[in-house]
Amino acid sequence: NMCGGIVSETLVQALAIEGINLPSGIVQRGIDSYELHTDADRIRIDTPLSEKKIAAIHRGGGPRDVKEVKWGGLDGYLLTLAKNLGAKVIAARVNEVGWDEGRPQVLLPDSARTYDLLVGATGVNSTGWQLFEKLGLPSKHCETTKAYITELHLGSEAISRHFGDSMHMFLLDIPRLDCAAIIPKGDFLTVCLLGRDIDKDLINTFFESPAVKRCFPSTWNVAEGVCHCSPKINIREATRPFMDRLVLLGDCGATRLYKDGIGAAYRTAKAAARTAVFSGISAEDFRRHYWPVYRSIANDNRFGWLIFAVVHWIKAFRPLLRGVIRMVAGEQAGSSPAKRMSIVLWDMFTGSAPYREIFVRTLDPRFLCSFAWESALAAASRREAKGEVAHG
Repeated sequence: NMCGGIVSETLVQALAIEGINLPSGIVQRGIDSYELHTDADRIRIDTPLSEKKIAAIHRGGGPRDVKEVKWGGLDGYLLTLAKNLGAKVIAARVNEVGWDEGRPQVLLPDSARTYDLLVGATGVNSTGWQLFEKLGLPSKHCETTKAYITELHLGSEAISRHFGDSMHMFLLDIPRLDCAAIIPKGDFLTVCLLGRDIDKDLINTFFESPAVKRCFPSTWNVAEGVCHCSPKINIREATRPFMDRLVLLGDCGATRLYKDGIGAAYRTAKAAARTAVFSGISAEDFRRHYWPVYRSIANDNRFGWLIFAVVHWIKAFRPLLRGVIRMVAGEQAGSSPAKRMSIVLWDMFTGSAPYREIFVRTLDPRFLCSFAWESALAAASRREAKGEVAHG
């Protein structure tokens, strides 16, 4: 479990319904807004509804070599809740898996344990998939790409002064970069870059961009932090996440494209548990009751790919990018009561709504007309500015 972690408002609410309320010792900062950065502009997007709140957390113990542990990790907290409800946790590495009279068997360094159902929740940064193949899982491995995550130690006071309680998103025309974010937490900033073939040159280009440098104190030397990694992330689902007595959850199966991985793991886990308890643990049971939830996530990602393709086009065509900024600025200033662009961007950044729903909203004629009008005004103002410079 890597350091990065954002729990969307929809998942916060879903967990609360289950009786799970994230304590202050886990939530390092409540995110109440987004700040959208381009090369030339910076604009704040407040939560569309006042009750929405996002939790910034660490999955595990936090950055490497951290000197003072002030917060706990989300995974450890949830594991403790499970133990309190009767789950038995065995801290041991799985050496091998196999079958014992038709039931899955897990081989540990000093013992072997046989179970009725084996659940794979290994993510994509382990060798777990090899174990599933040995059991005979008839599935193609999920496709992955590498992200980049680093933790910058800036201190709580400086973070509050320069970044506040906003998650900072960057729409920069950098090749191969789909999404970039800086997430304020306790004493650290989590920087997350998502895209294709992220390498040292791309990372340096991001940190050297004026939009990023403007966020930091003038004396701050923006560079790699105390802890950084390039974890694999799932960008296309495994083709068949189940067989008799085996089911895959979370990243090693299907997850939201670039967003809300914890929420996707929650949804798939709940669907699998409901299937096992109320229907059964055969491949047919999972096909009938688990597969629809799994496929809904996978199919929704197709709309996500389309949306990110459009975003790349908008970033490359400056009048459209200025049109986005102008439209959001008017909505945030209150001149437009219907915050159509603000809500689209909010849900896209947070992962709180399905990509399909976001895409359909952008087809609303009122949205398209407003966006076209603001983009035209942006193009006209740019021509006028160029004309004044030429005349002068």
